[in-house]
Amino acid sequence: MTVTETSSHLHRPMAPRPVIVVGDANVDLVLRGDVVPRFDQAEQLAESADLVLGGSASIAAAGVARLGVPTSLVARVGADTFGTFTLDALRACGVDVAHVETADDDPTGVSVILSTPQDRAILTVPGTIPTLTGDRVTQVLDGLAGRPGLVHVASYFLQPGLALALPDVLARAKEQGWTTSLDTNWDPGEEWAGLDKVLPHLDLLLPNRNELRAIAGALGEPADLDDVALAVRIARRGPRVIVKDGADGGWSVGADGDVVRAPGVPVAVVDTTGAGDSFDAGYLAALAHGVPDEGTRVRWATTAGSLSTLGPGGTGRQATLGVLEQELTR
Repeated sequence: MTVTETSSHLHRPMAPRPVIVVGDANVDLVLRGDVVPRFDQAEQLAESADLVLGGSASIAAAGVARLGVPTSLVARVGADTFGTFTLDALRACGVDVAHVETADDDPTGVSVILSTPQDRAILTVPGTIPTLTGDRVTQVLDGLAGRPGLVHVASYFLQPGLALALPDVLARAKEQGWTTSLDTNWDPGEEWAGLDKVLPHLDLLLPNRNELRAIAGALGEPADLDDVALAVRIARRGPRVIVKDGADGGWSVGADGDVVRAPGVPVAVVDTTGAGDSFDAGYLAALAHGVPDEGTRVRWATTAGSLSTLGPGGTGRQATLGVLEQELTR
């Protein structure tokens, strides 16, 4: 098994392909400071509270758009104040929201994030998040089939209806020439079901290390194998596996077992919310821009993920293309 360390040189030989992101659109209320709850009616004083754009798909879409790629989101919000906030925030990041539906009968989802520099806990009210359907996604992709690009799905386990239809949705997309990717995010039920049918239709899978091991366990892979060996076994089912590795950056492996690693950027972390989604955005943007070298693509991902932690929420400090290029050429 070969391990390759990466350089930071940029190669952008083509106009970017479009990226369609599918999944959750909601608001996040991010609380920082003394955020570990104490019950018995104890009152605590937190350091800060920020109401920001939330949802793994929305944060990833915002990150891709800021990196100079035409980006659209397929999602659903409610006809309420939080829905208006979500749409305005997406537009401000440069995301096309023409394919975001507004539901009259369901509220926009809300996540309360208890954030520390090292970790976070998330409480989510799903609202409209589970109501996106596979038929709707296929309708959008069919309408854009003349210029297929990348289609990225996020928050698989928060959208059971979409998850059930996803093998057929992705199979059709691949037939039309789309590059397909998935970030499952964590499964709140910790069952990790259904992915065996999805993996053969994926080009890319983007888990963190904990998610990687949980997915491998659900697929029946041996628990005593190391992370790379598990990722290789998953890659042999279909997708290249690009793994988020926290402060250590990230790595990528295909079915051949050759590992490509890239470090993170040392930063003074304010909030890790959405860092994994910005990691996804960096990788997808590199691919959309036609960056040919896998090592450079992983470096885009680790750099974008690291820089996003410099501010509260998932999108407050996402890198622009200029900022990313400056960091990569240091």
